This record gives sequence, structure tokens and C-alpha cells, in this order.
Amino acid sequence: MPGLVILYASIVKKKWAVNSAFMALYAFAAVLICWVLLCYRLAFGDELLPFWGRGAVSLAQKYLTGRAAVPESTHHYSNGTVETKMNQPFYPMATLVYFQFTFAAITTILLAGSVLGRMNIKAWMAFVPLWLTFCYTVGAYSLWGGGFLYHWGVIDYSGGYVIHLASGISGFTAAYWVGPRLKTDRERYVPNNILLMLAGAGLLWMGWSGFNGGAPYAANITSSIAVLNTNISAATSLLVWTSLDVFYFGKPSVIGAVQGMITGLACITPGAGVVQSWAAIIYGLLSGSIPWYAMMILHKKSTLLQKVDDTLAVFYTHAVAGILGGLLTGLLAEPTLCRMILPVTNTKGAFYGGGILFVKQLVAALFIIGWNFTSTTLILLIIRLLIPLRMPEEQLMIGDDAVHGGSLCPLG
Repeated sequence: MPGLVILYASIVKKKWAVNSAFMALYAFAAVLICWVLLCYRLAFGDELLPFWGRGAVSLAQKYLTGRAAVPESTHHYSNGTVETKMNQPFYPMATLVYFQFTFAAITTILLAGSVLGRMNIKAWMAFVPLWLTFCYTVGAYSLWGGGFLYHWGVIDYSGGYVIHLASGISGFTAAYWVGPRLKTDRERYVPNNILLMLAGAGLLWMGWSGFNGGAPYAANITSSIAVLNTNISAATSLLVWTSLDVFYFGKPSVIGAVQGMITGLACITPGAGVVQSWAAIIYGLLSGSIPWYAMMILHKKSTLLQKVDDTLAVFYTHAVAGILGGLLTGLLAEPTLCRMILPVTNTKGAFYGGGILFVKQLVAALFIIGWNFTSTTLILLIIRLLIPLRMPEEQLMIGDDAVHGGSLCPLG
């Protein structure tokens, strides 16, 4: 969270620094309260529907001090044998509740990057708990909490779909409904503090090792491989993105380097612990080039992409990178590494003879895209009946002073 707060505050125009940081800070707090009151059990509780858990409060002492377990509902075949084994790490449920909260919080904060600089803060305050409840928890339960995609054998090691594809699609959808920034804000768009932007990006990169390293719920071989792969992919992607900037534009871009770093991190996330380290270089090569092409070339040719004002290009850096990583995992998931961590036996990528896994990864991506687009649209249309999604023109012209009564560097 600190990395994204610093990154958001520094990468936008000075007039929006406070508002951008506050949107992230508010989301972190709101998600935590919603998480422990209802949403953790929606995402990881007993089964209610194949894609949704049975929501409940996660504050009881007996529950939080008991041994952590995922999933909470056990599926059996018709002959009575267990379909997928339960993961029971050696720590209490309270630790798991908080760890998974951080994933939920960062997803919501990433989504905010698409609507910075114009979304009504009151609409954002209403949107966060609704989106968490009706959108995020469905993807999390389906892929991680014991839902139908989990038992089907889809691999989303640490959130390529649950976090990055979801935030990218929902952010793009929200940007469409909220509308674009003022023309003056879209033009001459430069960060207000490049050094702080790099500091925020560095914190984000460092924190990603904790996310991907912690995904197995233990310090083991899988977590070690995941941390190394995460950093290899990020470094490779940053170098590829920077090289393309130099080749195409004649000079390196600092923002481009940060975007390349992020796409490398997002791309490796769905397969960090189940692919070999040479494959992490392939992830980095593709995540530094395909999202770059989509953002720099394809964007300028597409009327739809130009119409939607995605402030921080979350669609490209997270949705495109996330689905790319998920599909690459369907090709490159290594059987031995899969056996160490995955609940579904005999899982392997297409290059190792498991072609069906690529199909499963594609189907899961389509489900996440469809659910996030539909639910985000419905949530925003409902909010719009009560609260304007967009700031008044006066606030858009002035920025932080009008929205919060204070700017980044107040005078006097």
C-alpha cells in the first residue's frame, strides 16, 4: 500500500496528488473492514455457490485462533474420495485472513489508477465496498477459495487473474462510465515528482516478492522459486520496454521503465511458483513487448481505446499482462513444480503434454473478464442513481484544493 500511495501521488499532475493518494488510502481501510465483516468468507468460506462462498463475520476468537485452512469446503467424488486436498498452513486463521486482505486491497487500489483525476470521491467511497463484495470475492472464490475453477485445475498462482486481470478490466470499465479527464489534464501529462515515483515503484517491486513468495502459505521450495522468478521477469520486462522506447522514440522513458517493471511483475504472478526460471525470462520478454505494443501502437489505431481515458494505463499494465501470464502458464507450467503446490494432481503445461491446461486458462480468463465487466457496470449504474460518478466541473478545474481543501504544497 505505501508503494502505491507514493506512486499514485507522484505520477499524476500536481493538482491531483492528494486526491490520488487519498483514494488509495481510503480503499485500504474500507476493504479491511468489509473483509473481516463479510468478504473474507465470501471469498474463502464454505461453499454457497460454485463461484461464491457463504459470507460471514471473521472476527470470532475461536475462528481466528484455529488452524488456517483453504478451502473450507471439501469436495468429494461420487465414490466418496476427496476431489482436491485441503491446504492447512502452520499458522492461525487470523494470519490467512490478513494476508488475503492485502491481495483484495491492492486489487481495489490498482483499479483506482484508471479513474484518477475525475471520479467523484463520494462515488468512490460507495464503489469500493460494493465492488469488493460483488466482484472481487467471486473471482477469488472461484480460483482460490474452492470454487469451480479451483477444482477444475486452473492455475492462478498469486493473482494474475484474481488481481491483475480483474483490476484492469474493472478499471477500464469504470473509466468508460466515469468519463475522461479534462482535456488540459490529459495533455502535457508529466509526473509531478519523478524521484518519488521511482521510490514508489521500488517499494512496489520489493513488496511483490512478499506477495508471490507468500502465496504457498509457507517458506518452501515453491516460495523460493517464485521470488526469484518474480524478480527475473520484472527485470527482463523493464529492460525490454526501455529498449523498445529507445529504438522507437530515440530515448528511454522513466515512466516507461516503471510500466515495464509492472507488466513484468503482473505477467509472472499467475505462474511464479510453477514455471522454471528460464521461463521467467520468456515471461519478461513478452510482458515487456506485447503490452508496450498495445499501449504505444495499437492504442493509437483503436477508436475505442482512445475514447476510454485510463489514467495510469491499468488495462495495459495489468489486464493485458495478467492474461498474457495466465496463458503462458498454460503452456509452461512444469509438472514437478506443479505437484509441489497445486491441489489438482497431474497438472502440467501444454509444452509438457498438458494441452488441456491452456484451454482451462483461457476459459478462466474469459470468465473473469465477463464477470468484472458486467458487475462493475451494474455497480456504477446503481451508484449513479444516487451519486454523480464524476466530479463537478469546478472541482475538475481546481483539483485537490476543491476536493479536499488542501493541495500537495499549500501556501501560507
